[in-house]
Amino acid sequence: MPGLCPVEAALKERVTAGAQERGAIFTRREVVDFVLDLVGYTTDRPLQDMRLLEPAFGEGDFLVPAAQRLLDAYRTHRPAGQRDPVNDLKDALRGIELHGESFDGTHGKLMALLGKAGFSDPQCSALADVWLNQGDFLLTAFPEIFTHVVGNPPYVRQELIPDALMTEYRQRFKTIFDRADLYIPFIEKSLTHLADGGHLGFICADRWMKNRYGGPLRRMVAEGFHLKAYVDMVDTSAFHTEVIAYPAITVMAREKPGPTRIAHRPAIDARTFSDLATRLLSRKPLEASSPVKEIVAVTRGSEPWILESSDQLALVRRLEDSFPTLEEAGCAVGIGVATGADAEFIGPHDELDVEEDRKLPLVMTRDIANGRVDWRGFGCINPFRDDGGLVDLRDYPRLARYLEFRKARIASRYVARKNPANWYRTIDRIDPALARQPKLLIPDIKGEALIVHEEGRLYPHHNLYFITSDRWNLKALQAVLLSGIARLFVSIYSTKMHGGYLRFQAQYLRRIRLPRWEEVPQPVGDALTIAAEQGDVAACNQAVFKLYNLSREERAALGGNGE
Repeated sequence: MPGLCPVEAALKERVTAGAQERGAIFTRREVVDFVLDLVGYTTDRPLQDMRLLEPAFGEGDFLVPAAQRLLDAYRTHRPAGQRDPVNDLKDALRGIELHGESFDGTHGKLMALLGKAGFSDPQCSALADVWLNQGDFLLTAFPEIFTHVVGNPPYVRQELIPDALMTEYRQRFKTIFDRADLYIPFIEKSLTHLADGGHLGFICADRWMKNRYGGPLRRMVAEGFHLKAYVDMVDTSAFHTEVIAYPAITVMAREKPGPTRIAHRPAIDARTFSDLATRLLSRKPLEASSPVKEIVAVTRGSEPWILESSDQLALVRRLEDSFPTLEEAGCAVGIGVATGADAEFIGPHDELDVEEDRKLPLVMTRDIANGRVDWRGFGCINPFRDDGGLVDLRDYPRLARYLEFRKARIASRYVARKNPANWYRTIDRIDPALARQPKLLIPDIKGEALIVHEEGRLYPHHNLYFITSDRWNLKALQAVLLSGIARLFVSIYSTKMHGGYLRFQAQYLRRIRLPRWEEVPQPVGDALTIAAEQGDVAACNQAVFKLYNLSREERAALGGNGE
């Protein structure tokens, strides 16, 4: 836009952006009231003496109910004598919103609410005008601190934010790391403006609590705040529209760290939320049958948060303190080849019209769906020499002809445009030695661990992770991973997916703890090997109980019967 700096021009665009582009998701009233209860913004307190902020108020989902509570509390707790209600209430609320239509709509709702409460038109205007600010929360300077911050910060991916604006955000916020979404700096800035003893209550995506980009924000929370409550809202109807994100309610306070109370997937109704809030906020010990659980030391630096159950957390911590990681124990974790153009690089092995040493038999997820390798006959073109460089196409006329015929599609990939001279490379380098190496194959997305032994004939496709080892007996390792150990670590550290599925990715597999093979008693190693060969998961578990010397309680946490 002429005459505007890049940041101003980007903001100008976002003022009129659509709901999807600005990450606008509208929260149901029952959920809003629940969050307000959890942060202690309730009418039995003198709310006019407090300061509440909603950093991206949208249609006023949180701000309007908070204003109603403020007015109700003011009627009850209003000091005696002649009072100026505008002066009493003007500092109690602040709301920021960038989007023009949303700002105007919420301003009108507050005017109507104040008018219904008996305020004159000038008083309504005075309060609504001072309570609401139009602008970008992340770029707005705040001299104030707040006793309460609530809301549903925008869920916007980086690629939807103009580069100039994203650059400005990165300069201002230390928690924007890797592919962090926009709600990350919203949480950082909100926490920064929280008063001592103040409470923040947000409902937003839970990705940051476990994945890589959330590390700096998790460290910030661990070093200065108390994660008081966490409520898993995945697969609940918390919003007026269905969302792709996996939401959770998180309550954090600027106070000394302590235990975290957690609940999972409550019914969306006022009675359930009222009972749940009482349990989450109570200082009394929890009953064993309570739907609320309490976990100690959830926040540990930038480490992912373990929020599932205290017994599983205790087991994971004990194993982490007692055993090396999978890779420290002599195992390597990797992922199969990504080509960027599977239709061109992959096909029936015998029909790929290239030199025999320029193709490899390829194992894919469907080849191991039944828990064993049942190769369907596909292969992958290999354009790499054994030393890692690309082959010279002049030395391979059939390969050259095959690739040239498909050059338009292959050369259009990003990896090819980045280096046109190497246009025929796959995204990942192919090492033929991997095909000849025995390995364990693990699909990415599964409800339970699917661990398949491949004897050393096939090269893995990109949707398969693999584990190799020159030190561990792979059959015995297969038994360990078929037991509850793999699922325990993956479920603890990975983000959730709809339907209860887990992501068995390399970053989570590497967290599994494993004794060194030379320290495994031979009878236990033999039992593991036999259990894997027989595909007997119960026997795998029994051998694993001995391998890790699990107590009865730890066996139960792992999912065994404790016998």
